[in-house]
Amino acid sequence: MRIPVQINESSAEPLYHQIETQLRSLIVTGQIAEGTLLPSIREFSADLKCSVITIRRVYQDLENEGLLRTRQGTGTFVTKVDTDDREAYKKQIVLEAVRELMDTARSVGYTPGELRQLLDETLREAERK
Repeated sequence: MRIPVQINESSAEPLYHQIETQLRSLIVTGQIAEGTLLPSIREFSADLKCSVITIRRVYQDLENEGLLRTRQGTGTFVTKVDTDDREAYKKQIVLEAVRELMDTARSVGYTPGELRQLLDETLREAERK
């Protein structure tokens, strides 16, 4: 199975975090279904051209969150995400993105009012599509 994860080499965000965030999102949104067998750590690291240690950390973090389960000798599987957890994860993902947006806006000198105006414009454009 090919997992659609994109790595941005020029991002300041650590590699493991880029992979973990995208994999979590794919699981939480149901794009990778419950019970799906994920590639082995070695296969996934080769596919993404990153270290085995990076993928091991991603799998371990997501297993600690309860999104993955590893069975010795069988592999790593996506676990069941109930509706309440799914909504909480989705909210968490969006909140993280909003906080990152706020940090970026602040770093380039946007005021909260300017950011709010930009968000309103962007939302209006998206609603027209």
